[in-house]
Amino acid sequence: MKTITVYGSSQVRPQQPEYEDAAAIGRALARAGYAVMSGGYYGVMEAVSKGAKSAGGRVIGVTTDQIGLQFNVEPNAYLDEIVNFADLRDRLLYMVEHADGYLAMPGGIGTLHEIAETWELMRIGGVPRRPFVCYGELWATVIGELENSAYLGDGYHGMIEIALCPDEALKTLALALTPR
Repeated sequence: MKTITVYGSSQVRPQQPEYEDAAAIGRALARAGYAVMSGGYYGVMEAVSKGAKSAGGRVIGVTTDQIGLQFNVEPNAYLDEIVNFADLRDRLLYMVEHADGYLAMPGGIGTLHEIAETWELMRIGGVPRRPFVCYGELWATVIGELENSAYLGDGYHGMIEIALCPDEALKTLALALTPR
């Protein structure tokens, strides 16, 4: 079973459009036969987990003591499997190495870090190039500015696709993961 890692904000709440989009994406990924992996806590992570679980999907939460213990938070209730690490670095590396594709939903500095680390690891060959979709206007602006700047060296361009609606994100991932 192929696994999609989903990154996104812990600050998104139910009834917000980003939460609903993440839940819809989780449902659609599960219906398409993908396992869903996220950071395992709240916000986008909970929404994508809830959506995937509601469609009978496999849901993996990759947690860390640096968040769980420091902020006294528990993993969300929709996980089939919890993989815990002592620190953020090992957590993110696991999420990058054990995925067949990536989807970054709206988020803040943590999500930006996840995008940058995944992008760089693929560029330098630390992990194979895999489908990578960044969702929403925020990432369209940020990634667009970076790709149009003089600050990106060779090898970065064209590695990230932008999607502005759930269907577009899913189609992009499905096309990239379909054997030809």
